[in-house]
Amino acid sequence: MAKKHVLKAEPRLRTGSGVLKQMRREGWVPSVIYGRGAENKNLKVNAKAFDELLAHATSENILINLDLDGASQLAFLKAVQHHPLDGKPLHVDFLAIDEKTEITAHIPVHLLGEPVGVKAGGMLEQMSHTLEVRCAASVLPEVLEFDVTHLDEGDSLHIGDVTLPAGVVATHAADVVIAHLAKTAAAVSEGATAAA
Repeated sequence: MAKKHVLKAEPRLRTGSGVLKQMRREGWVPSVIYGRGAENKNLKVNAKAFDELLAHATSENILINLDLDGASQLAFLKAVQHHPLDGKPLHVDFLAIDEKTEITAHIPVHLLGEPVGVKAGGMLEQMSHTLEVRCAASVLPEVLEFDVTHLDEGDSLHIGDVTLPAGVVATHAADVVIAHLAKTAAAVSEGATAAA
């Protein structure tokens, strides 16, 4: 399950592009929280603390306990708008949730083990580095790990071949390829020579 990060947030009363630029210069990231039938609230979070939070997370789809005026609000990091040149966060969208709220997130995929086909000269190609899943916030995985040791040359690992954590459902079709074990050019030419 994904760990919950804690981040302090403060109400943001000022709006307008000039005001937001000034806020960023002062070390804040403008943000907003919405959802659960509540009114949208304009917030600001400390830029340094937010950068550290992202640096220690496996992806940008994370659960955060927002500390707002001494009260804690569970939120899902819905979107981060980055500066096109330096990559710094310009704006953050938080979705107010509780443990039972169903969310859709892109979870990093890690492949485990060395496939038998690699030992025979094949090459493992990872086609999906993230997998879009739907689940309750309480069971959101931080990372998805799939064993590929059984893959031989020409084999593929599909979404339908893997077991996801309880309560987690993939949003893509079962035949979508996660990884493929390709034959190397040398192996293909050897096969062609042998056939001839």
